Amino acid sequence: MRRVALLLVALVLAGCGGSGRDRGNATLWVTRDRGGHVLFSGAVPAGDNAIRTVARKLKVTTRYGGRYLESVNGLEGSLAQQRDWFYFVDGVEGSVSAAEVKLRAGDVLWWDFRRWTPATMHIAVVAGAFPQPFLRGRTSVVSKRRDLAARIAKEVHGVVNARTPARNYIVVGESFAPEHVHIARFRNGVTLELGSAVARRLAADPHALRYRFGT
Repeated sequence: MRRVALLLVALVLAGCGGSGRDRGNATLWVTRDRGGHVLFSGAVPAGDNAIRTVARKLKVTTRYGGRYLESVNGLEGSLAQQRDWFYFVDGVEGSVSAAEVKLRAGDVLWWDFRRWTPATMHIAVVAGAFPQPFLRGRTSVVSKRRDLAARIAKEVHGVVNARTPARNYIVVGESFAPEHVHIARFRNGVTLELGSAVARRLAADPHALRYRFGT
């Protein structure tokens, strides 16, 4: 009996040994038309895959054995009509089946239903999940306005006008149009270009770009 009891204790302890990132909450956004219309926004439990997570909150259908999302609340993808569901985790486009993506605590899972062309099918990164894409690695905020840059840098735990190479860059450009927003992959990181007006809003509110593709 003692050996059985010890085995049970060991199994319990093994079950408790998982990463803390598997517990807690993540965030789910479901939108359409490049973030133009919000269908759902709220907290979800971490630890599940990116398809079962949306199925917790909305009515879904899948295809290819449950590996790809076909419809959400009746909005159905169509190859002929070139419209479909695409997902991002922390602002970065998914590169594998959503069934293979396990959400961790603090992640932002964003599903968007949109039309596409061969040129726009893949969008590597979007601005609307800010500050998430810039929390991976060191970020430098580049601007002549040091006070403005410092407020944005604080939101991403970054630095202002780094003297050594960083993984990510946020550039506030005087030559950009005031409402300019452009985000793209750069080497192993991400770059974000901001016009002066949108930079001021972002410095005051880290959610100022929410649901915006920015490409």
